[in-house]
Amino acid sequence: MPEHVALVIGPTGATGGPIAAALARRGWRVYGMSRTAPSGEVSFTHIAADLTDPTSCRRALATIEPVTHAFFAARAPFREGGVEDVEGNVAMLAATLDALASRSDVLEHVHLLEGIKWYGMHLGPYPTPSREDDPRHLPPNFYYDQQDLLSERAARAGWSWSASRPSFICDFAPNRSRNLITVLGAYAAICRELQVPLDFPGTAAGYSVLSELSDATCLAEAIIFISTHDSGKNAAFNVTNGDSFRWCQVWPLLAQWFEIPCGVPRGMKLAKWMADKGPVWDRIVARHELEPRSLGSLASWEFADFVFEKEWDLLTDTGKLRRAGFNACVDTIAMIHDQLDQYRDARLLPR
Repeated sequence: MPEHVALVIGPTGATGGPIAAALARRGWRVYGMSRTAPSGEVSFTHIAADLTDPTSCRRALATIEPVTHAFFAARAPFREGGVEDVEGNVAMLAATLDALASRSDVLEHVHLLEGIKWYGMHLGPYPTPSREDDPRHLPPNFYYDQQDLLSERAARAGWSWSASRPSFICDFAPNRSRNLITVLGAYAAICRELQVPLDFPGTAAGYSVLSELSDATCLAEAIIFISTHDSGKNAAFNVTNGDSFRWCQVWPLLAQWFEIPCGVPRGMKLAKWMADKGPVWDRIVARHELEPRSLGSLASWEFADFVFEKEWDLLTDTGKLRRAGFNACVDTIAMIHDQLDQYRDARLLPR
């Protein structure tokens, strides 16, 4: 049996895919468990399971060798800005932990992907920079129930646990429309096509608040560090790029990259204003010979509104992660530029 056998639950998502790839680069045996097999080349061996069905999870794990490390990055379907499904998310984690308990007597660690909704960022202004030991907000919040379940199971079984709390995750992920980089690129391209300035879709207050992002590759490296070092055991960690920005700093650069005038804050809902822009996007695709993708498959405007509507700071304290020994950081503005270039190179966004 290999020294390290990893199970990534949700291996094709915003975080699961980069985790699997980073583990494979280290020479780990990596399995990815999800309902649907991935399309294209992946860095893991897929095992099919319905995460809502405990029997399906047990049967799937019975087909592979015992797991030493599990990374739970799955999430129940949800609506942007709404209260997420506590029962469904907890049930999926419980089914996975039950299946691991029935199959693996060498399990060392389980990592849980959380997020800054832990701090109530979706509910309104909250204390910033947020720290991992800040008080919980009034439930429901499925992260609370999941972490309570995980820590309880770990204490009972003798393995360790950890959790990560990233901000909005950015990556080259062509099949994911809930994607800030493609939102920015598609919106800017449409403004250029229509010969209008690049207005900021949020308010003047939102234009100036502090924000931060999480690069998916750096996040994956942090998660693996946390999961394989004693300093990461039985604790949660904020994981962001390590810097902060204001949209009023990014917006003129985005306009410059697309060679259009920078506009002003408009306070508009993109889900409404972009609803009739499919034909405009189709013209852009034809003119620039892009991959024939619909606008909706490339960018979620509901997600865009969730990001840009915030009129309060989104900022976490990452000191705990640094003190644990993980010191990698990412220049967020350079990340946005570089990832836009990746989408352009893939002929998904125009130059």
